[in-house]
Amino acid sequence: MIKEDTRQRMSCFVIDDEEHAIDLLTHHIGKVPFLELVGSSTEPVSALSAIKAKPVGLLFLDVQMPYLTGIELLNVLNMDVQVVLTTAYTEYALTGYEFAVVDYLLKPISFDRFLQAVNKVQNHQDNKNEVELPGSPYLFIKTDRKGKLFKIDVSKIVIIEGLKNYISIYLDHGERIIAFITMKEIEKHLSKTAFMRIHKSYIIALKHVRAIEGNQIRLAYYPQRSIPIGNIFKDAFSAWLDKKTLSR
Repeated sequence: MIKEDTRQRMSCFVIDDEEHAIDLLTHHIGKVPFLELVGSSTEPVSALSAIKAKPVGLLFLDVQMPYLTGIELLNVLNMDVQVVLTTAYTEYALTGYEFAVVDYLLKPISFDRFLQAVNKVQNHQDNKNEVELPGSPYLFIKTDRKGKLFKIDVSKIVIIEGLKNYISIYLDHGERIIAFITMKEIEKHLSKTAFMRIHKSYIIALKHVRAIEGNQIRLAYYPQRSIPIGNIFKDAFSAWLDKKTLSR
């Protein structure tokens, strides 16, 4: 028996082309107090539309399905959602981890193995970054360093690089911090006058811009790196640059 759990409930969606597999996961989810099943589907295309219309926290996704496989769905998902893959074939495990899925469940799925996976999901959620208000001189962030809070001096941030479900923060003394948070989330907590997103995968500290070469930016402390300016971010960066440029 599972003891009462006071953790915030996490919404779940199950996608599997086999009804009996959905039934089993529905049964397992019903036994875990911090999970809430909000939907399921045997049709991956319609399921994709459903979860984009109403995002969920956790997706149980079958790998082998007709018309659109689980791996193909991950390619087009483009959402901040935790994913647990389910399949009867072990050879898909490595492919799944390339997409930064939280866990991989081999069918038939026992409840104890299921519980291990969802606890990993909950821990991953708990370890997401805790940050202060925009403009704060520090960020208190949970990294992959055994879940300990890490204090980052915002003034020392040079580059933030997005890599699937986590980010790399490059500091001015060469240190790199890995944090399991999305670019969208970290962007909320940074001063818009000090930082700018110039690409879907990059946020830069504007004070560290040292050179602009076409659509490439070079920054202090990391001059060997060329940071691209994405097409949809060009106008905002050009507007900032115009304010800083001296004309004769």
